[in-house]
Amino acid sequence: MEKACCGFGHRDIFENIDKELDEAICYAIEQGCSIFYTGAMGEFDYKFSLAVNRQKKLSTHIKLFCVKPYLTSDINKFPERYELYDEVFIPSGFENCHYKQIITKRNKWIIDNSDIAIFYVTRSFGGAFEALKYAKKNNKNIKML
Repeated sequence: MEKACCGFGHRDIFENIDKELDEAICYAIEQGCSIFYTGAMGEFDYKFSLAVNRQKKLSTHIKLFCVKPYLTSDINKFPERYELYDEVFIPSGFENCHYKQIITKRNKWIIDNSDIAIFYVTRSFGGAFEALKYAKKNNKNIKML
């Protein structure tokens, strides 16, 4: 069975984390991860995706998936943003979820389907912080940047 890794961090990042992110992605690959999940909603997610793509040049078996919480028009408006991903999808079971809860539900889906979770969390509030709490509660292998 393939192992998976996900990444969560803040929408805005005010420092250079590229080296630490590259090292964390390498760690995940060394642990057997070949699937990488991202929510593609902010600066951390973009940096995470770029780091995975840098490693894909060395390890061609790696796949990067964008997990959307719901259908958005930006896929059609900005297709170049989605060229980073091997696949973009919405997990099943989100159809009847209230819009204020759907991103949290998507984040839980990503964590539940990952073996390793990479986090860049510098404050004790927000979606990345809540995802970290959920990953800890579910005893995930966590790599902090």
